[in-house]
Amino acid sequence: MTGFVGTALSFPTVLFSFLLLVVVGYWLLVLTGVLDLGDDLDVDGVPGLAGLGLGGVPATVAFSLLVAVAWFVSLAGTALLDGLGLGAAALIAVSVGVLVVALVCSWLVTRLVVVPLGRFFPTGTESSRHAFVGRLCTIRTGRVTADFGQAEVTAADGSSAVVQVRQPGAEPLRAGSSALIYDYDVEGEFFWVMPADIAFDSDPSRQLPM
Repeated sequence: MTGFVGTALSFPTVLFSFLLLVVVGYWLLVLTGVLDLGDDLDVDGVPGLAGLGLGGVPATVAFSLLVAVAWFVSLAGTALLDGLGLGAAALIAVSVGVLVVALVCSWLVTRLVVVPLGRFFPTGTESSRHAFVGRLCTIRTGRVTADFGQAEVTAADGSSAVVQVRQPGAEPLRAGSSALIYDYDVEGEFFWVMPADIAFDSDPSRQLPM
């Protein structure tokens, strides 16, 4: 364990170790519902990532993959260097090489991974997003409120996407439950939903809010 910690805190791995802690902390907050994934923040809007060919997924997803892969490659490279018995000057030079390799590998792997991941995130125009209105979706977060929630919806062509959803009321909408998308908020870039059982209830008082 001591050897692992020492390697993780050695150059160049240490550069990614602290970033990895931030990434892990962020995803823990997302999984617990404290933070929203924010899939409307696309890579194209982030100057540092826009030119890397990592479009189609939220910037947080691309950045997390970059950090995780770079950390793993640099950790493996640093562990190998420890057993070579290199001098100080040679060790620094080779460590810089490991850093470069880690960055290149992280970009290559992330670029390969974001291609299949991209289909889960909507990147179409406003008109294409309106095509989801009237369709059923499956809630993917632990709750849906007026300012938080995500759901998976399947388009007419069979492709699926994870979208931001909100509900004006306080109906119980939890992960795995079915909801009806009944409107799209252009300004907020999210969909209004309501529980499917209420949407198709014959009681007029439980129909779609106007």
